[in-house]
Amino acid sequence: MNVRLRNVLLLTLAQATSSTSLTLVSAVGSLAGYALASNKALATLPSTMSVIGTALSTIPASLLMKRVGRRLGFMVGALAAIAGGLISALALAHGDFWLLTAAALLLGVSVAFAQQYRFAAAETSLPEFRSRAISFVLVGGLAAAFAGPMLARATVQTFETTYLGAYLYVPALGVLAFAWLTGLRMPAPAEEAVRVGGPVRPITQIVLQPIFIVAVLAQMMGQGVMNLLMTGTPLAMMAHHHSFADTAFVIQWHVVGMFLPGFFTGTLVQRWGERPVIVLGVALNLLAVAAATLDVGVQNFWVAMTLNGIGWNFMFVAGSTLVTKAYAPAERARTQAANDFLVFGTAAVTSLSSGQLLHHRGWQVVLGTAAVMLLAALAGSFWRPRAASPTGRSGLAAAE
Repeated sequence: MNVRLRNVLLLTLAQATSSTSLTLVSAVGSLAGYALASNKALATLPSTMSVIGTALSTIPASLLMKRVGRRLGFMVGALAAIAGGLISALALAHGDFWLLTAAALLLGVSVAFAQQYRFAAAETSLPEFRSRAISFVLVGGLAAAFAGPMLARATVQTFETTYLGAYLYVPALGVLAFAWLTGLRMPAPAEEAVRVGGPVRPITQIVLQPIFIVAVLAQMMGQGVMNLLMTGTPLAMMAHHHSFADTAFVIQWHVVGMFLPGFFTGTLVQRWGERPVIVLGVALNLLAVAAATLDVGVQNFWVAMTLNGIGWNFMFVAGSTLVTKAYAPAERARTQAANDFLVFGTAAVTSLSSGQLLHHRGWQVVLGTAAVMLLAALAGSFWRPRAASPTGRSGLAAAE
């Protein structure tokens, strides 16, 4: 099998495994936090701590992979998932809210590495196939749409301690991801160019490029709104007396929406360009907010979270593709680190805000906050200043 194709397939399988673990934890994380927290306003803190762990680890993850390569770096991320899952299970067994919160930090570290699968797919692909490679890797998450909620429903009451069974699957999934990643073989020229590369611009010069700002703003607002709604939805549904089975159903279709478009998002980006796909993603997210505002029935939660997932995919894939045009190979590590730090830093803030807003202000305020963020992304997508190509030194860095 062609090495490039094999790499993309392995990254897709690793994405599927990692996303299943993430979806499983998303379905039970806030509820487990609510069960253990003495202050119920802190119920989403474990989920938030996971996102904080991701934000804090994006820069170290990129720098480590610059030094040791993608394969070993991704394997370190899988080991973090194994450790985080084991500690989470221990926390549930002992009813320790703060240990669960600390374990979530490790799970977040693993996500920081996994989020780089999409960039690795771009690097192992020919320039004309980069958007499709990014999109295809995200399709791996489609398995998580079914496996994650299914595991959550099947294991939530496996033991006397609620949610313990669900968390025990996390380290098992980490072992599986580790196994997939051992077969990854990134192209030697791409890895070497990152390590020894040519002249490197200051990071401030890179991130102040209009092309970078538009790309990162789409990802920040897309990821931020997704986290805001996904973290708050299980608690909002519980507050409106919906069953856990209904919540798992809604989360399942949210994840389907996130990853099913991966079969064609890359093609849309290739045909239409990044900006129109970002605008389409914003529009779908605004429809999601409108659906959730109209009613709090299961059907409305389902429609809203499915549309939110699709909108996230369009904004995230288009933004991720656009950012690969903002740097040369030698600038890869610092640019991707800055990109993901901004994206997941925003996600951390929205994840923490979701619990606080929901507890003190209500679901409608959460939705209003999401709408404001989406309008910011929409404004950014129409911003077209005159700007030269960031560099002509790389196939990864091309003019917009």
